[in-house]
Amino acid sequence: MKDPKFLQQSPPSQWVRYLISTETLWTAPLLVLAFASLIRFAVALNPYSGYDTPPLFGDYEAQRHWMELVTHLPSDQWYRYDLQWWGLDYPPLTAYHSWLCGKIGGWIQPVWFALDKSRGFESPESKFFMRCTVYFSELLIYVPAVFVFCQMVYGSQGYLKKHVSAILILLQPALIMIDHGHFQFNSVMLGFSFWAILGLISRHYILGAIAFCLALGFKQMALYYAPVVFAFLLGRCFTEDKGLLLFIKLGITVTVTFTLLFWPWVKDLDELGQVVHRIFPVARGLYEDKVANVWCTLNILLKLRQVLSLDATVKLSLIATLCAVVPISIHLGIYASPRRFLYALVNSSLAFFLFSFQVHEKSILLPLLPVSLLVLEEPVATNMMINTAMFSMFPLLKRELLVLPYFITLILWNWLSGIQNMEGLTSRCLIWGPQTVFMTWHLLEAYVPPPSHLPDLYTVINAVFSCGVFGLLFCYFVYRQFTLVPQKKDSPKIKAQ
Repeated sequence: MKDPKFLQQSPPSQWVRYLISTETLWTAPLLVLAFASLIRFAVALNPYSGYDTPPLFGDYEAQRHWMELVTHLPSDQWYRYDLQWWGLDYPPLTAYHSWLCGKIGGWIQPVWFALDKSRGFESPESKFFMRCTVYFSELLIYVPAVFVFCQMVYGSQGYLKKHVSAILILLQPALIMIDHGHFQFNSVMLGFSFWAILGLISRHYILGAIAFCLALGFKQMALYYAPVVFAFLLGRCFTEDKGLLLFIKLGITVTVTFTLLFWPWVKDLDELGQVVHRIFPVARGLYEDKVANVWCTLNILLKLRQVLSLDATVKLSLIATLCAVVPISIHLGIYASPRRFLYALVNSSLAFFLFSFQVHEKSILLPLLPVSLLVLEEPVATNMMINTAMFSMFPLLKRELLVLPYFITLILWNWLSGIQNMEGLTSRCLIWGPQTVFMTWHLLEAYVPPPSHLPDLYTVINAVFSCGVFGLLFCYFVYRQFTLVPQKKDSPKIKAQ
């Protein structure tokens, strides 16, 4: 069988070719999943956020504490109880997920989640259980969506392309490092978002809307996708047969789904207000730490948080974000297609990362999901995006003693993607140019101490350079969205131009 055009231009490594060869065709998905699982458990052997660092520890303790909290207290106390010790600040579906994990863990060993008495608990057995909760949550929600997407999009183009895309998506290093290294459950939110994408591009709009509501119900960061999801669905209401009926169905679906998610609090406006206040805090400021977004970069020249009030910075970030997102969403709503939808998701989430209020460096995982789905369509841009995202998170990962898995997962992904076989001078320059900067920065940061009066010099340089690359990629993906040409595989009822 002749290789697809992309694989002729930029073949993956020989290991990937063997993995998905015709002789192992029926076992290819199992081997892909087994290898992806092996990498995840290898990363999980390393430290995590807050490892052995009292008094508050870190994100690991936050997730463990929420399991403790929701399994011992009534729902009206979940968002009020001792907020100084990792108070719950994610939407209700996170709380329900924590309740399920906490119940299972408490049944195995009650001391792991004893109310107040288990704070900072870090026994080897409890850590293994916690790592397993991340793995199986991803296995049940995110991983199936990957295989369904690859079958849906590339299944008719041959087995090779389908399985290459699956392994590259599953081994995307940033998600592995944050969920299985740092310790979080981003794969659940991204998994529900993934199912929403699948529902919308396959024209199962109601199911897609439910899945997206679940993503929002798990982590509020899914709002990064909300403008283009809304625009895509609203556009369908104008172009599909029985569009008015679809609009009514979508309204009922969203209302019912959110009502069920927030049911324990909807009967008391004060309780509901407390939940919303915890989910959307504004007191933390414009951004956290040194983040590779516009506001942190501008802070070098103009101390915005000192010049402007908190209310003014909220308004500034809102206006900037809307100016970036609204044209993207309007264009998608008018000229919608499945492929353009993926580009719009990249652009919306990247715009939020660059311009919105209270951005964390881990928020780059939101743009990385749709970018990963374009890995075979946009190999050079995807490579730049993933490598820059990993580079931007290095200061965080270094603080948590995750330097070794950082380099191993990043090198592995680049090797499997076959970048060493990229052809064309432009492609090689675009890939190896930023990576040369990254490698130089790593060497200097490791062996040349910063000036005593500029202790954060390397972190600032990291954030500024990463922001510059993200900005260029944002311009490129916007250009691609607005100039995308129709393809036969696009739905005939959804015009690409």
